[in-house]
Amino acid sequence: MREFEQMEMQFFVRPGTELEWFKTWKATRLKWHEALGFGDDHYRYHDHEKLAHYANAATDIEFLMPFGFKEVEGIHSRTDFDLSQHEKFSGKSIKYFDPELNESYTPYVIETSIGVDRMFLSVMCASYQEEKLEGGETRVVLKLPAALAPVKLAVLPLVKKDGLPEKARDIMNELRFHFNCQYDEKDSIGKRYRRQDAIGTPYCITVDHQTLEDNCVTLRNRDTMEQERVPIADLTGIIADKVSITSLLKKLV
Repeated sequence: MREFEQMEMQFFVRPGTELEWFKTWKATRLKWHEALGFGDDHYRYHDHEKLAHYANAATDIEFLMPFGFKEVEGIHSRTDFDLSQHEKFSGKSIKYFDPELNESYTPYVIETSIGVDRMFLSVMCASYQEEKLEGGETRVVLKLPAALAPVKLAVLPLVKKDGLPEKARDIMNELRFHFNCQYDEKDSIGKRYRRQDAIGTPYCITVDHQTLEDNCVTLRNRDTMEQERVPIADLTGIIADKVSITSLLKKLV
């Protein structure tokens, strides 16, 4: 697999502590991948037995693609090779003075490198599902992590009359300041649910005749298809808690 886009981080550490930091970043990066919710059995480490001349530890995080386990991220302890080479060819000292040790040294580097293309592919492969439903119907659903889904929710009037579209658009106009939303009133509500399932929209809001009486709507979960009645006034808070990147990052703490 070729990789055209990389995201890299270099973390500078005190010489002699690099292997402990390597273990820390190895665990932290795996925790990030597992937080996406595709199942811990989709990931594994591949520790390098043969190391580059400048490294003293290296591992890959591999993801179970439809065609087998493939690398999506690498974590490497690169010793002081990178910075010492900068120092050598620039002719400038880049040593760090450590006030705790009262001495200067060239920091060692722990590097994490994740492939954007491979990450995207792994998410799409794990998210795409074809589910058999009661009655023999097949549902195509893209179970993207809610924090990564491009469209967070759809607002759907049950029918195109009786003031429901107007009420739905009022709700849409409020929520669009907080989330990327879609409005859809074409075809039956079931067909509209299926369209949103197929593009990975985590939540659908249905406005029905009861909404006009009690200012509550039906909130539908993409993955479980379960529905609950919630007050319109609470929608922003409820959905934000479910789809924000913050909710995903909290899993790393």
